[in-house]
Amino acid sequence: MAEEKGLNTPDRQPRRRRVALGSLAALFAVAGAAYTGYWLTTGRYHESTEDAYVAGNRVPVMTEVHGTVVALLADNTMPVRQGQTIVRLDDTDARVALAQAEAKLASTVRRINAEYAKEKQLEAETATRKASLALSESDYRRNRNLHAKGVASTEVLEHSAADVEVNRHELAAAEQALEVLRADLGHTDLAHHPEVELAAAEVRAAYLALERTKIVAPVAGFVANRNVQVGQQVDPGEPLMAVVPSDEIWIDANFKESQLDGIRIGQPVVMHADAYGGSVAFHGKVIGIGAGTGSAFSVLPPQNATGNWIKVVQRVPVRIGVAKDEIEDHRLQIGLSMEVTVHTREDAEAPDSLEVIDPATYTTSVYDARGTEADGLIARIIDANGASSVEETSTSRPTRFAQDARLEAREASGNGG
Repeated sequence: MAEEKGLNTPDRQPRRRRVALGSLAALFAVAGAAYTGYWLTTGRYHESTEDAYVAGNRVPVMTEVHGTVVALLADNTMPVRQGQTIVRLDDTDARVALAQAEAKLASTVRRINAEYAKEKQLEAETATRKASLALSESDYRRNRNLHAKGVASTEVLEHSAADVEVNRHELAAAEQALEVLRADLGHTDLAHHPEVELAAAEVRAAYLALERTKIVAPVAGFVANRNVQVGQQVDPGEPLMAVVPSDEIWIDANFKESQLDGIRIGQPVVMHADAYGGSVAFHGKVIGIGAGTGSAFSVLPPQNATGNWIKVVQRVPVRIGVAKDEIEDHRLQIGLSMEVTVHTREDAEAPDSLEVIDPATYTTSVYDARGTEADGLIARIIDANGASSVEETSTSRPTRFAQDARLEAREASGNGG
């Protein structure tokens, strides 16, 4: 009993307490030294935030023409291809308008084509009148010589002189008509005649109006926020749904203003999504730093010059690109929470092999195709109503002026004989 009491004597208990406190202090000292070493070598070169979210393009799908929805070919969460038809409008009126425009273009081409054919006729007539004038002048000179010798009568000479005057006036009239027609046609071909171009523009407008009754996906992605129904009347500019490109995303990390000093464009970034936990790491790089704080661009920016003022730490959005190959393996939806860590060492640069997603979106190829198809339709109409008519008019049928020229030539030859 004496020995047991000796073990718990009052002088031994403070000694144990001192040993425990010393061990704890040593442990804290080691931990502090370890953290200090980590901070000096690594920690101070990292800036982290949990105020980060997945962002991306939300491309609205809107109608360009008024109409009634007759078919709905896509719904929320469905994947769509770029250019895929997702909504159809009633196209009855648009088809009628296109048929009318095509008929007008064909009629205009035929009429202007006839003008070009008439130019050839007037050229032939002018050549005929020149030949007739030359022949009548030759007859007049011959009859004048015969009249001087007393062989030809005065009446024959007067008729020859009258023929020369008539042929001169007819030649002048033919040349004037040819000049007027050429001024109307200008120095253009059939396809570039102003009236043909005007009719072609109407065909192009009608064709585009018909194509716009088929509302297509401007980009590839997933349908979201659909708010249109079959039978609904829609107007130009009315949003019908949105398409979210799953491969065109980025991270918006909102860093405190005190964290921005070391952040630069091109620095490597490591991210973790709450949806996948810490087992999946995403890599990327800083691709942009906001031009202002979030509050400065809010709908109602704060007016700090009024009332009592309390300092609030501001945050600036930093845009981070995500590696393409990692998104293919682990899809990220817009709005997901992320934990972001930027490596801010001065010489830190993301490796050149790291290819991040380009946030730019292009839809021109979808709409450029419509213009190309319209131009092809116009070219086919002009070819079908232009070239064949030229050949038929200029080669198959002799003109009245050419027949008159041959008749006058035979008569002149007879008088000369």
